[in-house]
Order: sequence, then structure tokens, then C-alpha cells
Amino acid sequence: MRLYLLRHGKAEERAAWHGDDAARPLTAAGEEEVRREAEALHALGLAPDVIVTSPLARARRTAEIVSAGLGLEGRLVEDARLAPGFDVARLEQIAAAHGAPESLMVVGHEPDFSETIGALIGGGDVAMRKGGLARVDVTGFVAGGGRLVWLLPPSLLQGR
Repeated sequence: MRLYLLRHGKAEERAAWHGDDAARPLTAAGEEEVRREAEALHALGLAPDVIVTSPLARARRTAEIVSAGLGLEGRLVEDARLAPGFDVARLEQIAAAHGAPESLMVVGHEPDFSETIGALIGGGDVAMRKGGLARVDVTGFVAGGGRLVWLLPPSLLQGR
């Protein structure tokens, strides 16, 4: 399976946000950056079989923008297993729930994504920036069951 892990775009700062953290939105600049990323992903021909997003507002909005930019709105699904606490076991459950797709994009949060990538590739110090995208080819949901193909910083995807 080709697994794409997309960290949500720039959100309102936690310290400045006075509401429920689950409702913390993308900033206007964050939305624009994600739009540019969606254009780059479209130009690359990226078309995952399914896009699964965390229910948190900042991730859900990121996924909405990307799925629309790819023309894949009908493939977008929300799943609480992508909320903070996501790990390899939850990833395996999500993949199974969608019939073990050939390609899967998940949209979520740190530090979960970096830790999950590290676990899949059998160790390593991975750091995903907001708006970053990784591709891991997964042959099994065990340590070393994945190979990191690439980790793209948001600046590359945004054409900066």
C-alpha cells in the first residue's frame, strides 16, 4: 500500500485559541498554503483511493481543501482514529476498514505521524512540519513493515 501522511496546515496558535482545541481552525494563511499544496499534488497526479481525516477542525479543513483540489471529494472520510493518539495499530484498522486500498492518504497530527512513520520504517527520527507530506510504502503493519519513499516539506509543495 502507498500510504500518504499529510499533516494539517497552519492553525491558530494553541495559546491564543480560547475554544475547544478540537475546533481550532486553520489560519487564513494556512488555508491558502494548503490550496497551493493541493495544486501541486494535482499536478503530480496524486489520486489516493481514499482520503481519511482526523475529525479535528484543522485536519478536516486541510483534507477538504486537498480532496477538492484533487477532484476527490467523494473519497473523503472522517475517522476518529486519526485524532491525537493515532498509531500503527489504528492505521491498520483504518486500512482494513477501507478494504486494504492500494493507496491511502491520512490527514492528521503530530507527534503521531512522525512516531508512526518511525515505527513503520523500523526506527528513525522523523519530523513532519505543518503541511508536510510523507509517502511510506507499507508491506505490513509491524516495525520495519514500511519504507519511507519521501518526506516533502510544505515549502516545496507550496512552490516557495
